[in-house]
Amino acid sequence: MKMTKLIVAIALTMMIGSVSLAQDGPLTGPLLEDEGAFLLTVYLKHDQTMNISEINELAARNRLNEIFPPEGVEIVDHYVFMGLGQVIVLRVPPNRLRMVNIALEQGAWGAYQTEFYVTYDLAAARIYQQESGQ
Repeated sequence: MKMTKLIVAIALTMMIGSVSLAQDGPLTGPLLEDEGAFLLTVYLKHDQTMNISEINELAARNRLNEIFPPEGVEIVDHYVFMGLGQVIVLRVPPNRLRMVNIALEQGAWGAYQTEFYVTYDLAAARIYQQESGQ
């Protein structure tokens, strides 16, 4: 029991130390074009116990295409990863995040497993870095 506590204490110390290292120095970089919104990547993973017809039928029954994306949310990119599912990048005003969640809970669950990732445009950051010499 003492050894487990020691290992947990060491792991926590290492995590706290790495977090502080990651935050050293001033934050610089390009500003978001639309400071009133953020990018959210939604991963709709296919339920492989069903074929695509069954997935589409369930999504249609749940009215996924009618309720997603909710009003005020923009689809920036939408890709199909063959054999895995769909990846959708959204531009989301902070006050619409809850509606994105509700739309996916009501429309996608059952047909897809869902994952969400806050995202930013690395291409813009790379251009900024090249132009600023950083």
